Amino acid sequence: MRRPRLTDRLSPFQRFYLLAMAAFILGPFLPLIIQSLAFRWAWPDLLPSEWWLEQRERSIGPLAWDYVFSPYSRVLEATVNTVIIGAAATILCLAICLPAARVLARERFRGKSAVEFFLSLPLILPEAAIGITLLMVFIGLGLAGSYAGIIIAHLIPTIPYMVRTLTAVYQGLGTEFEEQAMVLGASRLQVFLRVTLPMLMPGVVAGALFTFLVSTNIFLLTFLLGQGRIITLPTLLFSKVSGGTIDASAAGITVIATLPGIVLLLLTERFIRQKAFDGY
Repeated sequence: MRRPRLTDRLSPFQRFYLLAMAAFILGPFLPLIIQSLAFRWAWPDLLPSEWWLEQRERSIGPLAWDYVFSPYSRVLEATVNTVIIGAAATILCLAICLPAARVLARERFRGKSAVEFFLSLPLILPEAAIGITLLMVFIGLGLAGSYAGIIIAHLIPTIPYMVRTLTAVYQGLGTEFEEQAMVLGASRLQVFLRVTLPMLMPGVVAGALFTFLVSTNIFLLTFLLGQGRIITLPTLLFSKVSGGTIDASAAGITVIATLPGIVLLLLTERFIRQKAFDGY
């Protein structure tokens, strides 16, 4: 017998609610995509009066996507920097947070609540205050305007997300399999690589996804510590919209800025779902 789909079990109101929620979340992206393809779109027109493809044949200079894909826009450089910085911050964050999450989830010690509170401070403190303080320190250390300085700065707002995700996963795992492996003669490293890490993998992937998405969308820390030498997609986009308006080229850069997160989400969603429901 065919297994009933989720949509077959939903009432009309539940279907309408889900569609309304999806439209609310995805709705802002539709005008953005239309704007990226438009040449002239004035209020109160619902659609552009003139499109990019129509005007590009009559224009001497690059327009819209022609400009976005040209070397003058520096989109390729910004995209490469964004991906490299995000990947490096994710790897370092994972290396730092894996042992920390294990201790927070399984050990009891004095001051544990204080440690958890301080790990959450980057989510509470204004990003501008963190950025200015780091800038003063990094100038003295010679890290201002360097990739290393930006990657270290990105660890501050991303560590809370990774620690919380991995701690929750650790708390849901028992220690029976690890203890059995150690009884059978496995070393601590073998237990971690062959027993603990496979069970943690859904949480590791989810934490890495959140960390990468947060890192690729950090603007102020990158702007302050990069000192104009290193551009990423957020800093490039800010320079395009700082005047208060968004043109077709800025809309195109915005669309490109969302692509790394969308691609990573699509690649990891199936993996996380498969691991999370494995065995059910």
